[in-house]
Amino acid sequence: MGPGIITASVDQDAGGITTYSVAGAQFGYTHLWSLPLIILALAVVQEMGTRMGVVTGRGLADLIRERFGVRFTLIAMAILVLANVANTASEFAGVAASLEIFGISRLWSVPFAAVLVFCLVAQGTYKAIERIFLAASAVYAVYFLSAFLADPPWATILRQTVRPTFSLHGGYLTTLITIVGTTIAPWMQFYLQSAIVDKGIRLRDLRWARLDAYIGSVGAGLIAFFIIVACGATLYPNGIRVESAKDAALALEPFAGRYATILFAFGLLNASIFSAAILPLSTAYAVCEALGWETGVDRRPKEAPGFFTIFTLMILVGAIPILLPRAPLVAIMFWSQTLNGVLLPLVLMVMLKLINDPGLMGRHVNTVPFNLVAWGTAAVMTALSVLLLITSVV
Repeated sequence: MGPGIITASVDQDAGGITTYSVAGAQFGYTHLWSLPLIILALAVVQEMGTRMGVVTGRGLADLIRERFGVRFTLIAMAILVLANVANTASEFAGVAASLEIFGISRLWSVPFAAVLVFCLVAQGTYKAIERIFLAASAVYAVYFLSAFLADPPWATILRQTVRPTFSLHGGYLTTLITIVGTTIAPWMQFYLQSAIVDKGIRLRDLRWARLDAYIGSVGAGLIAFFIIVACGATLYPNGIRVESAKDAALALEPFAGRYATILFAFGLLNASIFSAAILPLSTAYAVCEALGWETGVDRRPKEAPGFFTIFTLMILVGAIPILLPRAPLVAIMFWSQTLNGVLLPLVLMVMLKLINDPGLMGRHVNTVPFNLVAWGTAAVMTALSVLLLITSVV
């Protein structure tokens, strides 16, 4: 247990929290019906990545290089690196925003977070780091508390969750696409499989690893649910518009009290530091696997120099722009979303090709019912990625 829960939790990063906050503040509970379907989609993709990692004992980038060649792999890695640089910058922006609520300047908070993340991974062992990441996953419970402090109408929320409410209004549709688009990111598939290999999970433990993936998917959906509820119960009825998670945290205080604001801001800080560690790590795993270099957090920097060099550069390139007075944060987030939208359909199609190969997976290939769900999920996620690209550009 661990990789599935950690991967799904990290997906609820600063960008995800902002998306759910805006959804609740602008549209109330009308997007809640999408979350059960989102949980199903995430669970399907997470389980496939878990199964491939356990059965083959190899990371996704390694398998892609072997099956599709070096050229295709390098193109995919180039897009992944660019997207993850922008994503990492947005996480450090989340660190800055959350601590500015408490009056701490980003000139102090961002360098401290960068050093903390580097020391954690460079000096730790996989077992110790995983325990810290699992503890960080548990901190997301603050959003459950924020939602209950808002005293929402639970009967109305239940109805909105089980009864779809759809609108062709541009803002509603764009928000729905963005909610789904934040659920499955390309980096997740590379990190999950690499973490399983690094941890050394064996075939005899496959059922527990699959359970880990399912628990993580449900937990991620519940986090999104309670963030939407917290903002839908407080900001939406009062017509409070927000553009970021920081805005949402500050706006909660008049309606749900100071503790709700503190919890919301603390959750944003936790999510941002957590993701600022995982995204560079996932990039280092993927690039090193693609190039055939040594990987693993249990190794020392001298044993895997390429791995730790890429990890360090990702932290630096992600943190430095946030310290600049006129850093184009909106443009950074836009391009990260655009690149994710380009890469995600390719990753999903490649995963389905690999997991249905008997020569690679043996008797652990997808069953027919599972393939129907998996291909349906891939088709929907691909269509939504295209729509997200179009709406972002427009």
